[in-house]
Amino acid sequence: MPTSSHRRTTAALSCLTALLTLSAVSACGGDADADGGEPAVGAKATIAGTVVQRDPALHDLLPDAVKESGTVRVATDVPYPPFEMYAAAGSDEMTGLDYDLGQALGAKLGVRFAFSAQKFDGIVPALQAGKFDVAMSAMTDNKDRQQVVDFVDYTQSGSGIMVADGNPEKITDLDDLCGRKVAVQAATNQLDLLDAHQKECSAAGRGKIDIQTFPKDSDAQLALRSGKVDAEVLTKPAAGWTAKTADEGKAFDLVEDPEAPGGYHASPNGIAVSKKLPELTTAIQKALQALIDDGTLKRICDQYGVGSIALSKATRNAAVD
Repeated sequence: MPTSSHRRTTAALSCLTALLTLSAVSACGGDADADGGEPAVGAKATIAGTVVQRDPALHDLLPDAVKESGTVRVATDVPYPPFEMYAAAGSDEMTGLDYDLGQALGAKLGVRFAFSAQKFDGIVPALQAGKFDVAMSAMTDNKDRQQVVDFVDYTQSGSGIMVADGNPEKITDLDDLCGRKVAVQAATNQLDLLDAHQKECSAAGRGKIDIQTFPKDSDAQLALRSGKVDAEVLTKPAAGWTAKTADEGKAFDLVEDPEAPGGYHASPNGIAVSKKLPELTTAIQKALQALIDDGTLKRICDQYGVGSIALSKATRNAAVD
């Protein structure tokens, strides 16, 4: 089962916060058709300021069925910011890190990555049943899932630290939380992380973390905003997105610990591909590596405030537990 950095174990952001901030990035994706859908098959796309064009050699790696249809069917669970979001309240137009990456991969491979909403717990069964070819839904690559799908890994994510704008307490890592008031959502693995770190605080002769638990992430954010706590611990992608968008980036800052670029206890997130389509897995892996090499993946992640979670190599089934 998923753990601290894994998909759906904690609330990333409230839906209200997400909907209020989506307009800031909804125009950052690829060139779309007139109806607001994905770019046309074979068309180049501008993603995060980068023009991505079809690579004929990579296109040739695709399974014949995908070449003939011109479409890769993608399952995703919306919303889960910053990975999956709707462009506006009441809209079914998608945006987000995974969506933008899908459009970049589609442009590189010369096919359409067509996203469809699917409840998260139904995504893997739908892949097994052949209803979709891949899933792009901030899904953690783990050994259990590897039994039924193959992963092409693109990011790593764990727990992160969010502080008030300007970082007035000069917090740089988990150790700096010792002796301070820290907000966290109740019943999450981020709470487990703080509880476990109490031993290190004691061993270092520093005061214990004054852990303040809240029923919702939005409540924890309010405590930080009002100065009742010095920091909040939440998933790093959520922390980065909130720091980037709340009050136009003027409410919070994300703490970047160079020893934990993807966050604490980070695990790889992967594009899940049906095991019936090994050629598609290979094509996606090579296309993703091309997007890593030219900086497109990093720019996409930067666009959502989480550039540090981007991997430097497109690994396959990299999870070890």
